Amino acid sequence: MSETPPSLLGLTTYLLSKTGKAARSRLAARLADRDMRLWHMAVLSALVDFGPHVQRELASRLGIDRSDIVKIVDDLAVAGLIDRARDTGDRRRVTVTPTPAGRAALRELQAEALTVQETLLAPLTGSEQAQLAALLRRVHAHVHEGAEESKAGR
Repeated sequence: MSETPPSLLGLTTYLLSKTGKAARSRLAARLADRDMRLWHMAVLSALVDFGPHVQRELASRLGIDRSDIVKIVDDLAVAGLIDRARDTGDRRRVTVTPTPAGRAALRELQAEALTVQETLLAPLTGSEQAQLAALLRRVHAHVHEGAEESKAGR
């Protein structure tokens, strides 16, 4: 028997929040088994998808506080998953690049994420899963376009 009030079950924002929290928790647990966190996966994903980044720009792209990105990058560097290089013209600039081991680790993390996704979406047919993904991408784009417009209006 569900303890959730029916009036909350009628709110899509509530369902998104609770489902997202459950998904995040399950994925975080799977990544923790590999001594990784969600931000580690996000940084590796950005570096593999978009190429090397200056550390400060990487923080901005992912919405990570600059002080937090230092710890995340340190963790990944110690694990041999990224390389860091100081800019010879500006010693404050550090460029971060994924290593082959980092690319391999990301593939493993993505496989873990897909396993979690398959478990969470098991009640849906393949077609419904594709439809859900398309709808969520559309809402995600709308939300992030609004955030960019808010930043531009400042």
